[in-house]
Amino acid sequence: MAANERLRVRIPRTIAGLCFAVMALLPILWMAVSGFKPNTEVAATPLKLLPTQWLASNYINIATDPTFLRAMAMTGLGAVLFTAGTLAINSMAAYAFARLEFTAKPVLWVIAIGTMFIPSMAVLLTSYVMVTRLYMLDTLAVLVLPGLASAGQMFFMRQFYLSIPMALEEAAMIDGAGRWRIYLNIFLPMSQPVFVVVGVISFMAYWNGYVWPIMTITNENLFVIQQYLANFRSERSPERGLLMAGSLLAALPVIALVIIFQRKIIGNIKIAGLK
Repeated sequence: MAANERLRVRIPRTIAGLCFAVMALLPILWMAVSGFKPNTEVAATPLKLLPTQWLASNYINIATDPTFLRAMAMTGLGAVLFTAGTLAINSMAAYAFARLEFTAKPVLWVIAIGTMFIPSMAVLLTSYVMVTRLYMLDTLAVLVLPGLASAGQMFFMRQFYLSIPMALEEAAMIDGAGRWRIYLNIFLPMSQPVFVVVGVISFMAYWNGYVWPIMTITNENLFVIQQYLANFRSERSPERGLLMAGSLLAALPVIALVIIFQRKIIGNIKIAGLK
């Protein structure tokens, strides 16, 4: 009876999981197949999933386009710098709020967490004015620096650091270790689970960024991949097959990242629970 009950529960879950997987993968599959279609068939009516003639030229042309490759390289470089900076800054802030005692800590914590409830669009104009006055427009720094500090990621890391036993820190202090050494030698090595989650989120956020880049970057040599695809759509709109091929290639790094770290992400997402 117990086995039958487990089977009755497992079958609906499996069916629901398969339906969700199909819905999630269908757009990617359609985009991949559309990259092999002639331009006239990509948005043809009625819609056809498979092309009448399979063309590899779209993928070859976009993969050898110097502008596309430069946009991918610039986006990858910025994403790596942004992810590294995010992990460094937010982990130090999280350690300070989790372990240090200092004046006005409760007030500063409320202020920091309060920024989570401010929509990013609400500060978009003021952020643009600030980077303009700092002469940061059309630089890689304007894409990387403004978004490094994140209240949400700091909160996520702080909850993880609160779960680390105080005994480890106290033993290090007895041995003469200072706060900086404790952070570097104890907390950072133990931060791999939370770093994986925050790192993947940061990488994806930068890679998929569009509004901020189009506001601050006009130099085509610094275009991120989303800018390239948007300009491609407006300037070469008839070449839909090429656009689909480029969109798929642009999505592959993020897809690969999620696939590689999916088990760690799912296994460690519970560390966001309140302590």
